[in-house]
This record gives sequence, structure tokens and C-alpha cells, in this order.
Amino acid sequence: MIIASTLLLAGLAGAVSPPATATVAGAGRAARQENGGRETLALDSGWRFSFGETDDAPAASDFADSQWEKVQLPHSWNRLGSYGDTRSPRTDNRQGIGWYRLKLHAPRAEARRRFYLDFGAVSKIADVWVNGVHVGTHKGAFARFRIDVSDHWKPGEDNVIAVRADNSKPIDGSATSQILPLAGDFFVHGGIYRAVSLLSLPATSFDPLDYGGPGLYARTVSVGSASARIAILARLRNHDRPHRTLQWRIRIVDAAGQVVAEADRRIDLPHGQSEQQIAIDLPSPHLWNGTADPSLYRVRSDLHDGRQILDSVSQPLGVRSFRVDADEGFFLNGAHLALHGVSRHQDRPDVGWALTPKDHAQDMAIAREMGANSIRQAHYQQADEWSDEADRAGMVTWAELPYVTSPSIAGGEGSPETWANAEQQLRELIRQNYNHPSIMMWSVGNEVDSAKGFAVGKTMMRPLALLERMNAVAKQEDPYRPTIFADCCEDLTLVKTAGEKLAGTTDLIGYNRYYGWYYPQPLKARAQLGAQLDHFHAKHPTLPLSLSEYGAGGAVSQHSDNIADAFLNFTGTPHPEEYQAWYHEQNWPAIQERPFVFASWVWNLFDFASDLRREGDSIDLNNKGLVTADRRTRKDAFYYYQAQWSPKPMLHLAGRRYVERAYRVVTIKAYTNAASADLILNGRAQGSVPCPGGICLWPGIGLQPGPNQITANASLKGMPLTDAMTLDGPDPAKGIYVNAGDMGSATIAGHRYGSDDFVTGGIAAVLNMGGFAGQRMMAPRSVETDIPGLYDYWREGENFSYRIPVPNGRWTVTIYSFEPRKSLSEPVLMAVRANGKEALLPFDVAHEAGGPMRGLAKSFDAVVKDGVLQLDFAGTQGRAVVAAIAVTPRRHRRHRACPHEE
Repeated sequence: MIIASTLLLAGLAGAVSPPATATVAGAGRAARQENGGRETLALDSGWRFSFGETDDAPAASDFADSQWEKVQLPHSWNRLGSYGDTRSPRTDNRQGIGWYRLKLHAPRAEARRRFYLDFGAVSKIADVWVNGVHVGTHKGAFARFRIDVSDHWKPGEDNVIAVRADNSKPIDGSATSQILPLAGDFFVHGGIYRAVSLLSLPATSFDPLDYGGPGLYARTVSVGSASARIAILARLRNHDRPHRTLQWRIRIVDAAGQVVAEADRRIDLPHGQSEQQIAIDLPSPHLWNGTADPSLYRVRSDLHDGRQILDSVSQPLGVRSFRVDADEGFFLNGAHLALHGVSRHQDRPDVGWALTPKDHAQDMAIAREMGANSIRQAHYQQADEWSDEADRAGMVTWAELPYVTSPSIAGGEGSPETWANAEQQLRELIRQNYNHPSIMMWSVGNEVDSAKGFAVGKTMMRPLALLERMNAVAKQEDPYRPTIFADCCEDLTLVKTAGEKLAGTTDLIGYNRYYGWYYPQPLKARAQLGAQLDHFHAKHPTLPLSLSEYGAGGAVSQHSDNIADAFLNFTGTPHPEEYQAWYHEQNWPAIQERPFVFASWVWNLFDFASDLRREGDSIDLNNKGLVTADRRTRKDAFYYYQAQWSPKPMLHLAGRRYVERAYRVVTIKAYTNAASADLILNGRAQGSVPCPGGICLWPGIGLQPGPNQITANASLKGMPLTDAMTLDGPDPAKGIYVNAGDMGSATIAGHRYGSDDFVTGGIAAVLNMGGFAGQRMMAPRSVETDIPGLYDYWREGENFSYRIPVPNGRWTVTIYSFEPRKSLSEPVLMAVRANGKEALLPFDVAHEAGGPMRGLAKSFDAVVKDGVLQLDFAGTQGRAVVAAIAVTPRRHRRHRACPHEE
């Protein structure tokens, strides 16, 4: 099956009435006269804010708000997401009602003009009053909406605007319980978090109430080298005389500002709403060609009454064609283009959702720096400025309705009110983003059958009916762009669903899959993902498929010496930066070698706010971002993708934040798009290695105690590349410490413990899995010990061995153990051998520790002659359990742990 489009921008067929309650916004600077008679007064300053007012008293014109907080728009009262063990003092996760008030003296205006309050977005419900009169309600956190306030606005006089914003958590009986989204792994911030303005328009104008859209819509009907035919649709509103005859003029302007095509038409407008359409031939079109050449035109449309321009609207235009093939992938302007990109949420820890144009520009610059050519807007309509950035950057973009997780908070298919709200938000999404050439697919849902995974719903959800309805609405609004949704659970048994068949509802499909993270046997990620993609391609041979989410947590303060032999606590801690990088090294090749996967999007570009999470090194953050939430740190996985995607020569040494190393023998890794690289350690060459798949490895590098200077060099296209870092090597004289079962390296009781390494056999186990969405996989457990952290993980088995690099000499070895099972039918005995000799006779751990779940330390001496200490553990009766190993010079006094750890 081929989904083809020779469109520039989606077309709209037929007029659709706006919602009855207004369905976008700006603070107190002088009115800006735009082209024609349209004026915009920015309303960004002078606002007062208060959270928690429960009645409507603040709506009154004479309400005393002088004690309220002074704020500037855009504004959110929420601040969420902290790195560290505790929430930041600035954290504000309140959900409820916030009031905003603005008093201003309005400019004078000519008679017969119309006035509209324009809100970029208010979360999640907005009620608006002007001079004490309620003028409108908007339900939905993400779309632009406009309210006609002409009957209540007082030009040349003082005016008061009051806004009640409600982002209450959707629960039974709450005001937000039937407004999408109803659940999801992201926090819904509150406030007037996008710009607000007052629009002053003549009585006849482009329709400002067309679901918040611009009133002017264009698409490419056909395109060739000689010309392109552009269809223009205008939606107009005449509040003036019963009938007006005007001149409608359209000009297409190129990037240099030159008019390259134009048309004029005399039009008759009845009173009320009406439509006009026209087609224009654009000669020798310069195509919008993705990141290679994102060439843009603008369509300028004027209404003229013979004496002056009444109103004027300008919109972007990018001429392009595209198609998606189920076997061969995505094609732009007739050429195959493998889409690889990132998903993006719109929050930042310091401002919540209240982003500035500078913030959007920085985010897009980071995506371009990495080499992405596609963006998934997750999981809701994002700001106009962000879509403008995508247009200019040439990013093929997925835009999404916030139908996330569930159609209801109770169960079933969802209420009529929720369905109506979903339809409203989808029409807003499409009309407001209609003219962005970067947007090439409308998503009508994300993981809509995953409610049970989020502990949502008393009865089983049935999401298919609403998904089908939203697909139909999208096709009404725009029959030219394909529809898509992101699937959570097809053929997965991890989340219980109603079993409805969702695949095939939309033209395209995206699969959110996390092999190597949430699923069993994570070290088989590459093979598992490849097999799953092949399975879906065979199961749905005519359905073009993509990988809409894949990712792993990455904490820049948590590190691993060896990710392969430890326990992966995906909802807890640690989330080593090294594991995240390895995860992507496994997943990307599985995607790249399958051309039928028309696109893939890493989850996520940035760490983002989610109050469902406390994991890795953060609180209230999903830490799967390739960049930290504050945009300051690019994780190693970011550079892995830069090596895969960016044509710009690059070289990056990985592991640079793991400075204080636990082990003296390490593997050095670098990412580069050069064919090979050289390594220098403390001024000495360590050799040149090939870098297949962009990965260079130097195993067995011996660090000296203290600082080690490491430099990598490469060359690409005649450009020399270099990167350097400093690693601190451990001093063996101070001991060598292994935290068995743990993927992370950490300082415990004053000693640097490395992650589980040098081991063969056994299995890693965890004391406590983390929790998600208020759920836990097991009841919390604790070990009685004075050394917290040593017993969070352990290794157990009938037989397993460690071969630890240790300098020759005499050493004292301390084994930390405990019995993790509270109920024992018979004693569990374990024995230890060191370098082939009996070190500890079989002993009963629980008995010697004084009971199960109590820490025990046992020591013995060993002599190392060949640079390796081999320790063999055997469960002579049951399983041997090792939580940690300490190897210290015999002359050093051992640290004591607790009465049972001696």
C-alpha cells in the first residue's frame, strides 16, 4: 500500500462552525498596526496572579488584586523536575485553579471595528471575563483560541480582563475529567503559558473564529519543474452590511521577498461566514526539500474595499510532494528519504510550559546539531513558534492530538463530552497547523490502550471507537495528509487491554517499543527489536510502519563499569549514562537495516517533567532524554546519533563524566563518523582502531593512580578531529571494591565501589524495584545493616566466579552476604575458594548473621601472583549470595559494618 500526497498543505473541504464558546493569545504594549486594517495589542505585562481562589469573585471588575503576585506572560505556576535525591525548593506541582487579572487603558478605535482576545494556549480550562462579564470558555490545554469581546470591550477606556485557568487532575467529578488528555507519562502544567493579544479587526475580515486558524489555507494541487498549482481557501466573516463586494488579492512571495505569482478576484460576501477559493500557478517552483533545502514561500492575502486594505493575512508555503510505501519507506519530492529523529515535550524545569521563541529556537538548534531530520510533537499540539522552526529547519514533522492512554478515567469508550472535546481539539490542531509544510502526518492517538499500565480505569477501556472517529474527523479536515497513531500494546502481554484490533485504523502506524529497557532479556535488544519489526511488517504487509518511540533512561551522574552483568532497575536507580548509550547502539542498527521502517523517533530529545517518576538521578523527570531537561548537558547517546546522522565531521570521547573510576583497567570508547581513530594515554600512543558503526573501542587500557590524560584523534574530509578528557584512576593500595549485582558505580561507606564486573555465572537480583504511576512491583524490603547501599543488589547462584584484576601481593578479601528469603525450609550454605584454594568452608549465612535480611561480612586472606584474584562461590546447599566484595592490602585495617558484619 502506498499513501501518496502531492500536497503542499492540507486542504479543507467545507465550512465548519467554531465551538459555541470561542475557540487564541497576548500584554500591555501599544497596538501594532499590521498590513491592512488589522491591529494587534500584545498583552504580556501588567498581569496579577493568584492560585487557589475557589469562587468567581476575582472576575468582578472592581475586585482588589493589589496583593496578588505580579507576573509576565507567558506564565505557568508549575515548576517540576529536579536532579538529586530531593525535590528542588522551587518545585511547584500544584494542580487546580489559578486566576489572572489585567487592567489596561485600551487604545481608541474607529467605529464598527471588532475586538477579539487571542490566547496562544491556557491550561487546561480557560474561563474569560471582560469588564465583569463572562465572555467564553475554552476546554483544552494546547490550542489557540479567540473570543469575540466586541460587545464588552471599551476602546479608549479602562478595561479589566480576568482569566480562570484550571489544570486540576482528571479524577471522577473534576472539571477536567472529560477533557483530553486524561492520563499519560507527562505533567500537565497550568497557566496562561503562551502569548495573549487583543486583535482589532474591521467588520469584514478573514475569520478569526475558525477554530483558531488563520482563515487562509493553501495546498499544492500538482507540482512539476515548470510550475506548481496552488489552491487557496479563504474563510471570511462579514459583520458589516448584509452584503459587501470586495477585492481579494493573493500574492506568493519567495524567500527574497519577490512576488512570484499573484491573482485578484472580485468577491461578494454575504453577512456572516463564507468561503472563497482560487488556484494560482507558481512558475519554476523551488521545492521545500527537507533539511537539505527547506525553501519557503509566503502567501499574502488582502481584502480591499477599493480605497484601502481592510485585512491582510500572511502564511507560510512550502511546495513539496511526499509518499509513504509499506516496503520502501518515505519519499520526499520523489526521492527516498530515511526519516530519523526525536520526540519533544515542551517543558523546562525553570519555566514549565511557558517557553519563549528563543527557547524553541534553541531546542530546534540542538535537534539539528544531532543530525535529526524529523520531529515528533509529543503528545499534543505545540506552539506556532516550534512549528515555524520545523518549517525553517526542514524537519518532517508528526503532529499529535492529546488522545493519550485512555478515552475515559472510568472505563469503556468514553463519554459524549470527551468525544466532543477530542473532536474540537483535533479540528483546532489541523486548522491552526494547516499551512506548515513540515507537518506531513496527523496523529490521532498515542498508546490509547495502555490505561492499565497507568492504573487508570475501574473497568476495561475500549479505545477503538474514539480512535476511528478521530481518524474520520482528520480525513474530513484534511484528506491529503495521512493519519497515524502510536501503538503501545499490540502482541505484548505486559499490559492488559480489551484486545481491540487498532492497527489499520489509520493510514500509517507507529510502534512504541522499548526492547532493552522495559522488556525481559534486555541484552538481546537488537535481535528482539528486529524480530518484532519483521513480525509487524509480515502481519500488516500493506501498512507503512514506523518506530514512534524507543529509548532508555540516562543519568549523567550515574555510571557503570560494565552494563552486561548487572540488574537493570528500569523504574528505579541507577540509570547509568553508559547503559543508555549502549541501548541506542543496539536499537539503531536494527532500525537502520530495515528500509520498510519509514521513520523512527528517539524517546526523547530532552528529559521532561512527569510526576509519575522517581528514578535514575532525578525526581519528577522522565530521564530518557538525549539531553538534560535544562538543555545544558548532551548525554553520550546524543553523540552516538550525531555520529550516525550528521554529515559534519565529529569525534566524541564517551564516559567523560565518570571521572573517578573504580577499576584500574578500563575500556575507552569514542563516537565518530570517521573510519578510524587513535588514542593517546598520558602522552603514550595506545594504537589506532577502526570505528565500525561510528563506535571506536580501546579495551584493556590501564590507568595510573590519579589523573590520566586521554586524547582521541581522527580525520574526516581532510578535517582533523580531536577530543580529550581526564579520568582519575584508583589506587589499589586503598582497596578494590565490587558492588555485586549493581549496574552502577557509587561511593559507599567512604569507598568507591565499581559496578558488577569480572564475573561469570550467577544472576543479578534487586532488593527493591522502583515504582511507576503509584504502582510497585513488590513490597518494599530492607536489610538490617550499617552500610546502606551495599545490599540494594546482589548476585546469586549455585556456582559463579569473579576474576578481579589485582596487583600481585597479599590481600584481605571481605565478602558481604545476606539471606534474601525470609522463609527457609532448610539452611542455605555457601562456600568460597580463592585462586583455587579453599577460603571459606560452607557456612550458613542466615544463622551467622542472626537471621534472614541481615547483613554479614566474612573475611579471609589471599595471595595474588599473576595479577588476577579468582573467587569461586558455590551454594553447597541452596544458592550462594554475594552483595559486595572488598579487596584491601593485608596491612590495612578493614572497616567495620555492623555487629553482624565483622
